[in-house]
Amino acid sequence: MKKILITLISCLFFMPNVKSQDVLTPEDNSVYKKIKHKAKVKQNYSHLREADVMWSRKVWREIDLRQKINHPFYYPENDGEANVTADRSSLIDVIYNAITVEGSITAYGNAVIDDEFREPMTQQEIKKIGGAEEKIIEKVDWDAVDAGVDPADAIIKQAVKIPFNRNSIKKWRLKEEWFFDKQRSVMDVRIIGMAPLQEGRDENSNILKGVYNPIFWVYFPEARDVLINAEVFNLVNNNAERRTYDDIFWKRMFGSTIVRAENVMDRKINEYMIGLDALLEAERIKADIFNLEHDLWEY
Repeated sequence: MKKILITLISCLFFMPNVKSQDVLTPEDNSVYKKIKHKAKVKQNYSHLREADVMWSRKVWREIDLRQKINHPFYYPENDGEANVTADRSSLIDVIYNAITVEGSITAYGNAVIDDEFREPMTQQEIKKIGGAEEKIIEKVDWDAVDAGVDPADAIIKQAVKIPFNRNSIKKWRLKEEWFFDKQRSVMDVRIIGMAPLQEGRDENSNILKGVYNPIFWVYFPEARDVLINAEVFNLVNNNAERRTYDDIFWKRMFGSTIVRAENVMDRKINEYMIGLDALLEAERIKADIFNLEHDLWEY
């Protein structure tokens, strides 16, 4: 009897945990239901008081989407009509849809000279983001002309919508603040804002090489509520371990170059350095931040 009881208990203990199979739909587009990122909640920043900050400095950096490590920010490409991939979108798609469709993010204009979120864009300005426009054109109805109508009387008006070419966003600019928190004894960084940079064009719509212009700014802490649920492609080709855009920014999983740091004349690096010297100046600023933290410790 004792052996039988032990056998029954062993069978119950090692019995596989069988659950009912989730009912899949064509919208799932997978062999299992993906709910991890849809219900994900953003991680709050550590509490920070002004008295805790013993040093801080604002830094602007640019993320070049042509670098391989930054490809998840750019792809999949979008023709402005529809996403080509249902389970993930490029960063500009996520932000642009949140601004224009959901209205969950505020876009701030006058982005070239103002990165301090002082001018919220109007609905009319939002419709023209990135060169998008709706205009009325006139053309001759040749079928009516063939029927005997005078060409001057056969002119019809047609509404034409030119969509925002999201593939023209080749860089992102981040405004962030590095600070030393003496309460936690750490050098930390928080992103304040982000702006998409569009390829510059001349009056003939020809691309200007090396010219990229910000088209709007968004306040990053506000955008995190959207970025936390937006999936990003995993470069190690494991779809079961994807992250979200908020994870990517939190873990600093991107390549970037410093283009400006707070200074007395409020100048960008390219205003006083060019070429290789500008890159070396960016590295010097990065090294200064590292050394500041390093020098606070005694080994």
